[in-house]
Amino acid sequence: MNSEEREAEARFSAYVDALVSVIGHADREKPLIDYCRGRLTPCERKSVEPLAAMTAPERTSAQHQSLLHFVGKGGWSDEKLLAKVREMALPAIERHGPIEAWIIDDTGFPKKGTHSVGVARQYCGQLGKQDNCQVAVSLSLANAQASLPVAYRLYLPQAWASDGARREKAGVPDEIAFKTKPEIALDQIRAAAAAGLPRGVALMDAGYGVNSQFRSALTELGLRYAAGVLSTTAVWAPGNAPLPPKPSIPGRGRPTKRLRRDAFHQPVAVKDLALGLPAKAWRTVRWRKGTNAGLSSRFARLRVRPAHLDDQRCEPWPEEWLLIEWPKGEKAPTKYWLSTLPDHIGLARMVDLAKLRWRIERDYQELKQEIGLGHFEGRGWRGFHHHATLCIAAYGFLICERQTIPPSGPRCAACGQTLGLPRGSRSGSSAAANRTSRPQLDRHPAPEADRRRSPTPRAMPMLRPGVQAAMPSAALVTQ
Repeated sequence: MNSEEREAEARFSAYVDALVSVIGHADREKPLIDYCRGRLTPCERKSVEPLAAMTAPERTSAQHQSLLHFVGKGGWSDEKLLAKVREMALPAIERHGPIEAWIIDDTGFPKKGTHSVGVARQYCGQLGKQDNCQVAVSLSLANAQASLPVAYRLYLPQAWASDGARREKAGVPDEIAFKTKPEIALDQIRAAAAAGLPRGVALMDAGYGVNSQFRSALTELGLRYAAGVLSTTAVWAPGNAPLPPKPSIPGRGRPTKRLRRDAFHQPVAVKDLALGLPAKAWRTVRWRKGTNAGLSSRFARLRVRPAHLDDQRCEPWPEEWLLIEWPKGEKAPTKYWLSTLPDHIGLARMVDLAKLRWRIERDYQELKQEIGLGHFEGRGWRGFHHHATLCIAAYGFLICERQTIPPSGPRCAACGQTLGLPRGSRSGSSAAANRTSRPQLDRHPAPEADRRRSPTPRAMPMLRPGVQAAMPSAALVTQ
């Protein structure tokens, strides 16, 4: 082991020692270290069986049981461990600039059968269609250089939430009731705000952005947002608003307070509004560098008022930005955002922030492909969340390693070297040659390869096995 490898091992040891400090019993230390170490070592599949073979080849069966118990039954706190991860990883991210965004999203894990906790036929982003899967909601903090998930929770469909027998078998806690994905996300955001995490603009796709109550709750929490919406979302065009309440007439009962619409005074879909804009309203904006060329598109923006149920309100919704993207060559606009970013913000900066949501695609791609987030084979609630927490912990270490040397500096050789594995460890094989077949590695489709105009960052390192010295262990939607 050369000096750079020793330095990398020392940093890993210091990192996991900090994690050990919040998991309680001393007998959890070794399985935590081994589970995180296994996450950082390339192998075909990172479920418990091959991890046991890699980290303890001479006692694979006992190691397998130890890791299973630690992940599936261990009574340690996901919240405390995630808090320790962000305590160490966020400063590394902020070396390149302040946190700019809180990104809300969910990810799906295709599954066979019906016994894994939360599995149901629902939309799976990984497959781009409805299928049998689990879905988890997450909140990530991000800037241009990196991002880190700080909250992660399984979405429990109504059929699961109301089924006492399945809940008991999967170990779903009694306090977990049915909540929609926006409600889960809002709980995560409130917890992050209460914890005093560095604030950023809330970014989300239309799955969350169309929910006007969710957007209003963000405003109440003092968070600005750039929220994707559907082309059918209804707004009041610039200079327009709902009609005031009807004038009261003496002797005709109580005066009305609700705003009004009539046949000639109606909101308009954002797509219709966009199609009616003059050519001079559109500007070409370049927001990041792609792999082979700069990324750019045409954008327009204008001040509008949301129209969702405003005829049941006494005051109109406040004005906010409508941002529209219409790429050259497309027959119609492709993306729409409602945003409470400041009135004076420039168009280029607004586009830059709205497009920063791509970081969540990188999060999930790296967590699934590199760390093995989608390789959990247990069926219980606790195991699902413990596995995800440990994957995020390993990902946090990689973030810290990536920031060890700036992108413009020489590549850190230690980042590509091994965290020590025991002699005889097998990084691509399972505990037995005749193991049962495994599903292929879960993968997201590759996200758009876009980056900011800055020195090209080094690729996320994976730590290769190689050191053999033994180591100690279309209707109108008014949203």
